[in-house]
Amino acid sequence: MIRINNIKLPVNHSEADFINAIAKSLRIKAGDVPEFTLVRRSLDCRKKPDLYYVYTVEADIPFSYKIKSRNIAEVNKKEFVFQKTGTEHMNGRPVITGAGPAGLFCGLYLARAGFKPLIIERGKKVEERKADVGRFWEYGCLDEESNAVFGEGGAGTFSDGKLNTGIHDRSGMVRAFLKDFVSFGADESILYDAKPHIGTDGLIEILKNIRSEIERCGGEFRFNTRLDDIAKRFDGLTLIFNDGSKIDTDCAVLAIGNGARDTFSMLQRGGIRVEAKPLALGYRIEHPQDMIDIYSYGVSGGELNLPAAPYKLTAKTSSGRGVYSFCMCPGGYVVNSSSKAGFLCVNGMSYADRAGANANSAIVVTVSPDDIEGDSPLRLMQFQEDMEKKTFDLCNGKMPVQRLGDFRDNIASKTIEPLNAGTHKGAVCAANLRGIYPDYIENDILEGLKHFGHIIPGFDNDDAVLTAAETRTSSPVRIKRNDICVSENCDYLYPCGEGAGYAGGIVSSAVDGIRVAQEIACRFKGA
Repeated sequence: MIRINNIKLPVNHSEADFINAIAKSLRIKAGDVPEFTLVRRSLDCRKKPDLYYVYTVEADIPFSYKIKSRNIAEVNKKEFVFQKTGTEHMNGRPVITGAGPAGLFCGLYLARAGFKPLIIERGKKVEERKADVGRFWEYGCLDEESNAVFGEGGAGTFSDGKLNTGIHDRSGMVRAFLKDFVSFGADESILYDAKPHIGTDGLIEILKNIRSEIERCGGEFRFNTRLDDIAKRFDGLTLIFNDGSKIDTDCAVLAIGNGARDTFSMLQRGGIRVEAKPLALGYRIEHPQDMIDIYSYGVSGGELNLPAAPYKLTAKTSSGRGVYSFCMCPGGYVVNSSSKAGFLCVNGMSYADRAGANANSAIVVTVSPDDIEGDSPLRLMQFQEDMEKKTFDLCNGKMPVQRLGDFRDNIASKTIEPLNAGTHKGAVCAANLRGIYPDYIENDILEGLKHFGHIIPGFDNDDAVLTAAETRTSSPVRIKRNDICVSENCDYLYPCGEGAGYAGGIVSSAVDGIRVAQEIACRFKGA
């Protein structure tokens, strides 16, 4: 098999142009181009507004050393193959707590291997959850177990549906995940786009299809069921749930989300080893999408029939901390993603078309365990919760918003309408965001925004809109595990995914779920 890299064509090229470019690389006629697979497409904007797509394709033909081109190489494709080599007897079946990407993909691969997992989810099915979230955004009626954080699909369901990841896919698990997503209804473009995304509206149907496949393979779901305690036994665990039910198992997967603070507290009380983990906090910032398009493309994206442009920004401040953009949502919305009464946090969300008027992203600063007094492994979680309490109190549960110029001047913004612009999901209130975070976070963010203004003209303009508080960038806790994904001090417990501290985002969480499923299948032979 060969791989042809760096096939570069104008964004408005035709299919014939593409075939001709492949033929030129192989030094053959266009009619002789073999069947090929498109494996990557990225956008080169370095000479804007002259923009180019850059492609990589693979063809299942022998490599010829007569083709002298640095853009052509021989490749040995590595496909992930799930191994079932375990020898230990499993009493009953694996129990997975959490139906986010980690729990679902752990459950999917175990179900396909015949383990018939039981997946426990404290929230509701995704279609019911969608209705609850909509009611909260419109009327402010929060369901603490069915919201933008808890429920089938996890927190990523009500986000942008981004599927890009920094994982080096040596195992082939990322590719396996993407192929699964396509089989469950995602567009095939996620297999080759450099920055693939699905959007909230696309994710919901995919999640329903994953659930159906797990059930078809013998798996089972229990929704509206929260894990409240874990009792250790000499030969396993007893899981205790909010409805009083109990399950004995010697294979329990903890695929909880990063907002499961009650579960983190329960684990610490029960002696499961956890540690404080760095996280990042800050605000959502909004700009007109046209401004970002013009920076990225040189013209409005609509003029070239291109998608709403993303950006990624990083800076190191004079304090030594990092400030960066996170979960950037082109053509998106800022959403109230609270999960507990009296506390408020926000997130960003896009639909598949990314057609919203504004671009938004989190602008956050890194906070380490050393920044917080004390030695409790939950101290960053408690700090995170304190910030959300301050945010809620500022506007009595409405999302507080402020112009960046007013934030710099430490004065409250006075009007709501120019700030809202229909790009928030949930009620907003003009306010002064200063004082929610300690001074060092505010100062580092201001310094970072000034730096970003030198990169994207207008990024730090007075009219940019800030919304508080972005606090759920990652888990504030890591549930410690060994090299085979087992808890360091509980041989029957498998911490998994983002909430456990081993992933960040849909893809890495799902891949960690697959990895944990593989470790289980290499240990147990099933019921």
